[in-house]
Amino acid sequence: MAEPFLIGQDMTGGYGGADILHSCTIAVEKGEIAVIVGPNGAGKSTAMKAVFGMLNLRGGHVKLDGEDITRLSPQARVRKGMGFVPQTHNIFTSMTVEENLEMGAFIRTDDCADTLAQVYDLFPILKQKRLQAAGELSGGQRQQVAVGRALMTQPKVLMLDEPTAGVSPIVMDELFDRIIEVARTGISILMVEQNARQALEIADKGYVLVQGANRFTDTGKALMADPEVRRSFLGG
Repeated sequence: MAEPFLIGQDMTGGYGGADILHSCTIAVEKGEIAVIVGPNGAGKSTAMKAVFGMLNLRGGHVKLDGEDITRLSPQARVRKGMGFVPQTHNIFTSMTVEENLEMGAFIRTDDCADTLAQVYDLFPILKQKRLQAAGELSGGQRQQVAVGRALMTQPKVLMLDEPTAGVSPIVMDELFDRIIEVARTGISILMVEQNARQALEIADKGYVLVQGANRFTDTGKALMADPEVRRSFLGG
């Protein structure tokens, strides 16, 4: 059987002390949306960071498009086609919207004007506010800048850590709509999300983590329909 496009297989490790992840496996196919959900402290963001190379694994491996990238730095993974949007401190507040987006193209040597135009098509409000300091934007608009900047690297995989944290339900729905649009272009989306029910509704694949280990893995629809998942993790 062919391997998934991106896979963190049997990942075990933490930040130096006790292990946070215990044989955790997360995978996403090309153009697919995979969502990691679970209770607070379940290791969701840690699993994402492990896939991106932000902690050393004591066990397991990470492969992208068949290539073992377990030992590569996060910077090297960006060059391989991984984009990562952290939950906080993900924009340069004193720089304009457009300068933030241009910073996203730092690894590119070609003309990025077409990609910038695509980002503005995806997030029209950013085009309107392109000369405004990013720090003056609303929370939802800041998240659009952060996602847009990651897209400027032309990633094969876009990784989002709590993209809807602190935004209103209307803004959350709009961000999820944009994420679906990004996936339709063939980019794989791997997302950690606190709003589990809404995230699973748009997910091709869902991972429920508990204490750093896989508890449930299935399609988003199947997890939404699972009585135990609903009762324990989705509020009934």
